[in-house]
Amino acid sequence: MEIILLLIRVFLFGVFALAGLGKLLDLNGSEKAVRDFGIPEPAVKPAAVGLPMLELLIAVMFLSTALSWAGAILAVLLLLAFIGGMIYQMALGNAPDCHCFGQIHSQPVGRSSIIRNVGFLILALFLAVQGSGFQGADLADTNAGMVQAIIVLLIALLAATAVFLLLKVIENQGSILMRLNMLELLANDGVVVDRQEAGSPEDSLPIGAPFPDFELPDARGVNVKFEHLLSGRKGMLFMFVSPDCGPCKALAPDVEKWREEFADKFRIILVSRGTAADNLEKFGSAAETDTLIQRKRELAEEVMAKWTPTAIFVDANGDIASHPALGDEAIRELIAEIGGRDLSQEFVHFANGTGHRPALKIGESVPEFSLESLEGNGNLTAKDLAGSRKLVLSWSLSCSHCRAMIDEISVWEKSRAPGDPDLIILSGSARDAHEDIQLESPIYLDPGHKVAAQIGLRGTPCGIIVENGVIRTEGGIGSRNIWSLIGRRK
Repeated sequence: MEIILLLIRVFLFGVFALAGLGKLLDLNGSEKAVRDFGIPEPAVKPAAVGLPMLELLIAVMFLSTALSWAGAILAVLLLLAFIGGMIYQMALGNAPDCHCFGQIHSQPVGRSSIIRNVGFLILALFLAVQGSGFQGADLADTNAGMVQAIIVLLIALLAATAVFLLLKVIENQGSILMRLNMLELLANDGVVVDRQEAGSPEDSLPIGAPFPDFELPDARGVNVKFEHLLSGRKGMLFMFVSPDCGPCKALAPDVEKWREEFADKFRIILVSRGTAADNLEKFGSAAETDTLIQRKRELAEEVMAKWTPTAIFVDANGDIASHPALGDEAIRELIAEIGGRDLSQEFVHFANGTGHRPALKIGESVPEFSLESLEGNGNLTAKDLAGSRKLVLSWSLSCSHCRAMIDEISVWEKSRAPGDPDLIILSGSARDAHEDIQLESPIYLDPGHKVAAQIGLRGTPCGIIVENGVIRTEGGIGSRNIWSLIGRRK
């Protein structure tokens, strides 16, 4: 019996050591996982670091008979929390990534992950009910043969982990090289491609902006308007592809699978070019009604999807709800993320960029602030943003792009549509720098752009939509993106 208890302790040591190590190797993934499980934002970073440290502590405790019982109690409590959180998320219809073993192994929450944790729970409970005085043989007291066997087991465990991580690194390097080659060479004839006109992959319309209206023929030749697609009251993934794009063709089997798997959650719309016959041959005739054909690249250029394949998620209201996912692997990751979320919730969005973007404030309430007006006749506070829709613009008159917008704003003020929001300008410039500015919209002084930064306005010019005191969009940087927030196109 003592040997059985020892083996259980060694096994649980391996489980918790791998779980803690895997999470520490992927802290960004750990933060995302705890956030998806509903941990409040201020506690996300501490939880992402504290959880793997606790798992490593429990692992070490299993190696000592003096500490093993306390470790088993902690393990039981932690596993119960894991299992409860998984069951709760599944009951809500969510499938967040469990990130159970971090970079070593991770998968969306499901029946298999619950069953696995229940198995670990049974072993930890078995140790716990034995009491503090009966935790099996002590490693220090066992004979030399047993000590050697345990050491060999631990070395094998660590070696297997190291080999796995090495394979992951090699796999990632291969994926990166494949993408670099894809950008430099055409798949068909090896002709060098100049991609300078494509711009940065990070260029995109801001999350929360309305997706532009369009009218394009589908693969049958029937004209389809954006409003027709919106009538389905379902989110849509617009996937920009091309019949001569190798990675696009590689995605075709997955697209058919995703269409079936997520039919109740969202719709996948292929936006391509070329002939209908070429596209149906490439992507399958079963989706002819969901394949739109551009004459050139008019819709792709409208939404800055200049690379193929690129995917952009649009919510049921017709607003952009993701950053562009560029390339087959990024699209697969975006699909998995969308499939695991409750799309009926307000402000659902997918900030799936490179990770260098600042955290978005969509859905947050405007914090308390007070800014003096340019004329000195009153202050702007958070209460003033608690009513109807407002377009809040941050600028600096030392910025040439901001000055270029003055005429645009003046023209817009004289031709505002009935549904257009009120414009409020937060200026980082001194009061006397505005002497030549003649606008109807109120201007408030924001030295150092401190208030602008608090509500998600970074850079100048930058605009954001606020309604009922809640931030509803990502900050749109530059004239084009600012006007896109209210559906106006330059």
